Amino acid sequence: MTETVRTAGTTSEAARGAALVQREEAAGVVRLTLARGDRYNPLSRDMIAALQAELDALQGDATARVVVLAAEGRGFCAGHDLAEMRAHADDPGWQSALFVECNRLMITLTRLPQPVIARVHGIATAAGCQLVSMCDLAVAADTARFALPGVNIGVFCSTPAVGVARSVGRKRAMEMLLTAAPIDAATALDWGLVNRVVSAERLDAEVDELVRGILARPAPVVANGKRAFYAQIDEPLDSAYALAADAMVRDLSAPDAAEGIDAFLEKRSARWPSTPGND
Repeated sequence: MTETVRTAGTTSEAARGAALVQREEAAGVVRLTLARGDRYNPLSRDMIAALQAELDALQGDATARVVVLAAEGRGFCAGHDLAEMRAHADDPGWQSALFVECNRLMITLTRLPQPVIARVHGIATAAGCQLVSMCDLAVAADTARFALPGVNIGVFCSTPAVGVARSVGRKRAMEMLLTAAPIDAATALDWGLVNRVVSAERLDAEVDELVRGILARPAPVVANGKRAFYAQIDEPLDSAYALAADAMVRDLSAPDAAEGIDAFLEKRSARWPSTPGND
């Protein structure tokens, strides 16, 4: 399939055409790349808006099956743009808008029908660490580092903690928050912040392996399952089971389940009705 490439969003240096997010798509895979590698891809309001626009466009894109979130430069994302935040230190309205927009971006990652895989290299700190935690899956280079260092500059990483604590648990999140000490990729794997750790040379190959596994499954089942997972995960037990049961009823009522069960019983490969080519 022919690969297409375009860019979205620009910095305030629009005259130089500095793109903030690059989009590449081929064979059902959309790769979104944060493109301010010279500054460790900070989540400025412009960057947040550019990435939000890309994610919003994916909501109804049936041709997109998997999203890979990557970054240029020496690191994945260093968090919010501190220079921008400092420039608006006396404007609570601006500050509130920043976090409203960033919170929406993070929640959107969980509400996309497509699985989102973070491809992490270098540093992922503060809101950058949050970004990793809010993706469905994450693959990290063995040289990657993760931190919630806000306390070092007098700004506790409260919003990044929302996603990180849901990945690594309360005690580990509080250690990151209170000490500001970075953790290495092996620790991030052990704590559950990432799924896999590989050498930098194998990073793309490992992401591709996950992508292939997802593409081999029926898209409606994946989308329904992702939606149900996030709907139930923070609910009380009885509500969680009720939501999960409804999701399974939806699956069982669809043609993919009939084909999948028949294929299993007949000891053959499934030919998913909803996903031509996966036979």
